[in-house]
Amino acid sequence: MGFYLLQERSANKEIRNYKLLSLLKYNVLIHCQTISTDGLQTLDPMDFKVSYDKLVIASGAEASTFGIKGVKEHAIFLREVHHAQEIRRKLLLNLMLSDVPGVSDDEKRRLLHCVVVGGGPTGVEFSGELSDFIMKDVHKRYSHVKDYIHVTLIEANDILSSFDDRLRVYATKQLTKSGVRLVRGTVKDVQPKKLVLSDGTDVPYGLLVWSTGVGPSSFIRDMDLPKAPGGRIGVDDWLRVPSAPDVFAIGDCSGYLESTGKPTLPALAQVAEREGKYLAALLNNLGKAGGGHANGGGDMELGEAFVYKHLGSMATVGSYKALVDLRQSKEAKGVSIAGFASWFIWRSAYLTRVVSWRNRFYVAINWLTTFVFGRDISRI
Repeated sequence: MGFYLLQERSANKEIRNYKLLSLLKYNVLIHCQTISTDGLQTLDPMDFKVSYDKLVIASGAEASTFGIKGVKEHAIFLREVHHAQEIRRKLLLNLMLSDVPGVSDDEKRRLLHCVVVGGGPTGVEFSGELSDFIMKDVHKRYSHVKDYIHVTLIEANDILSSFDDRLRVYATKQLTKSGVRLVRGTVKDVQPKKLVLSDGTDVPYGLLVWSTGVGPSSFIRDMDLPKAPGGRIGVDDWLRVPSAPDVFAIGDCSGYLESTGKPTLPALAQVAEREGKYLAALLNNLGKAGGGHANGGGDMELGEAFVYKHLGSMATVGSYKALVDLRQSKEAKGVSIAGFASWFIWRSAYLTRVVSWRNRFYVAINWLTTFVFGRDISRI
């Protein structure tokens, strides 16, 4: 049984993108194109075709900019490894520039002003950890920045809107205590050195991190497939794309068709993980029943439909504090706790999601050395 997973791959020195150009729905054939670059020269793209028996589209999503001018040019997202590397490089550069003789106080404040847009779990976690890093590590190494460097979190509504109200209040107090300035507002325009809010307020920045959720990528939008509400690839109860036999879609790139009567699932790792496990079992069962070949399982019984059960949400707010909300929905009742115990639960749950015991060991050792000796600021 031929099985292909479409995704973009990247490495430090070489980037290879496998771009799906067209999907020949009834010929079980995809037309692809390679784009390779090693940082020195760009190779000419090479077209090729791949036949398949079953095709799974799991290409994820991209950060939502809501069409705001300047976001893609000046903001850094929190999606890929290279985004983390760019944040590290930008923060270190600004710390060095702020120490150059002759730099005015206003310019120092701009260079060292870290702005995070988006008050969801990702934006809150990043703001809390960044402020924690600044308070505990940066102040020791760069004593001259103590009165200039700070973090601002901008959110149009309430932060952590999907969490229990009590947890949101706790998160607000904890972030404020950690030195994060919370601003309620909507970004209207992003310029190289400042962003403009809808009320006309200018917010100068040196580092701008954008974390306002995700939406369909151009790769998904351009595909000639039925779409779910919001522009994702539409799937049925078994994660199939109805108009394309033997084609499935999972993760952030897919959503239920309106005809299923089911709401679009949130763009969370736990959703994609369980969809992947479900689909793997489904394809294995198809293969065992003789329906693994192209056009071979159209009339076969697929078994139980995919059902998603939310396990809860967690978020850290810095200073060894976190939130754990184990309710299945915002309206449901359940356990919700905050504080150090939640932080320990959050870390433990995170460690269980690391793929191998080797990596779990490395991550645990890194956490331990950071806890004892602090972060190695020479490797920001």
